[in-house]
Formats: sequence, structure tokens, C-alpha cells
Amino acid sequence: MTTSYSTVETERIGHIERITLNRPEKHNALSSQLQEELIDAVHAAERDTDVRVIIVRGAGRSFCAGYDIDPRNRSGTQPPLTLEEDVALTISFGQRWAHVWNCRVPVIAQVHGYCIAGGTDLALHCDLVVVADDAEIGFPPVRSMGAPPTHMWVYHVGPQWSKRLLLTGDTISGSKAAEIGLAVEAVPAAELEEHVLALAHRIANIGHDLLVHNKRVINLGVELMGRSQMQVLAGIHDALAHQAPEAIAYSALLRDQGLRAAVAERDAKFGRSG
Repeated sequence: MTTSYSTVETERIGHIERITLNRPEKHNALSSQLQEELIDAVHAAERDTDVRVIIVRGAGRSFCAGYDIDPRNRSGTQPPLTLEEDVALTISFGQRWAHVWNCRVPVIAQVHGYCIAGGTDLALHCDLVVVADDAEIGFPPVRSMGAPPTHMWVYHVGPQWSKRLLLTGDTISGSKAAEIGLAVEAVPAAELEEHVLALAHRIANIGHDLLVHNKRVINLGVELMGRSQMQVLAGIHDALAHQAPEAIAYSALLRDQGLRAAVAERDAKFGRSG
């Protein structure tokens, strides 16, 4: 049965389910509705044993430019969260993206344009990340807002590159992402869709249950390295980082001047990412 969504589109291509984030005017920023519909679409595909692989991609110019910032919070009209409420909220991001990570069949992130902040939370919870070589990937909000509410970085690129990116907020190209292991492959943007489909068809040549078993044992290996507990720790530290003086000052700037001006002021001293 086909479900109608407002913020994602789904299509079946043989044994492949392709899910497209569909808020192109917002660079597919992750509203609550988009997150809920995406997870629902992943679950629906997972329940269909004819589906052997899922592709997640973005409509328009970007894969995903991050979490959608609620303008009510920017205005200061909503009461501030208590620390415990903030902890519960930040931990919930890891719990949500675990549905993608734990999906029984393989999930490929097809990344082009911006893959920023929350976009990396989503992409790094997929099994394989294939990127356009000119994509722009990173977590700039560590400069002013807190820490990533989920943390898959160290499992993909190790401690040094995780620190290099999360202690500067710098972004890197898709080519660099593939070089350091953040992505499995980088290809020219014009070839990305065809390349990802070819990879998905190659995976789909293997039977459903064999894919499930082989994915599960690899994921269990990552669990032995503490993956689930790491997401709880990431959420707690993001909430704590929201109390840093710089984060409080940035929140005020965001309310007073709006997102574009606040980001421009924050990033001015960094110049272009190195």
C-alpha cells in the first residue's frame, strides 16, 4: 500500500525503495514532520520483503541543510527548556536516527549540495554514504550552538578527523569526505544518481535475508564499540553545551538579527573552511 506524504516522496525501482526528502525550498531542512515521515517511509520499506535496499536523497540543490530552526524559539516567545527537558530532546535525535541505522535492509545516503549539521546526523546513520565530489559536508553549529546531538563521526573517520572537523566547524568537500572515510565514494555530481542506482542494483542482486544477516553482524560489531551509548552521551553533552556563554550569546543574536545575519557574524572570523 502506498502512503501519501507531504515532505518526502517514495518510489519503487525493482527491489530498490528510493526516498526523496522533498523540501527543496528549504534545502530539505529537517522539520519534525519531515523526520517523522522519513522514518515512517523507512519502516514501510523495511516491512516489505521485496525491498532489498533503500536510497535516501534530497530534492533540489541539497541533500539536507540541517535541522529546521523553529522561528518561535528564535523570537523568544516560548519558555526556555529546563536542562532535563533539553537532555531528553537531544537524546531523542539519536533514538530517531537509530531507526535508520537499525533498518534491516541496507540504506544508502545519496549526498549532493549541502549536507550540514542535522544532515550529517541522518547521512552518517545510513549504511553507505555516496557523495557528489563538490558536496559540502560538516557541522558548523559547533562554533556557536552546542555539539552534535548524535555522534557517528568517530566510527566513520576515527578520533583525529572527528576532532579536526568538530573542533573547528569546518566543512569539507565530497572528495575529501571520501578520502578520509566519511563517505564510501565520491563521483561527479552529474553522475551521482546513476552511480548510486547502479550500486543499489548490485546490492539488490543478493537475497533479502542474506543482506539482513550480513548488515546485522556488522552493526553488532559497531554496537560492541559502544555506538548506542555514544548517542546518549552525545545528546547529554549537546544539552550541556547549550549552556556555554557563547551558545547563550548566539541564541540572543539569532533572536535579534535572524538566522542569516547570525551565521554570517559567527563564521566571518573563520573565512573559508580549511
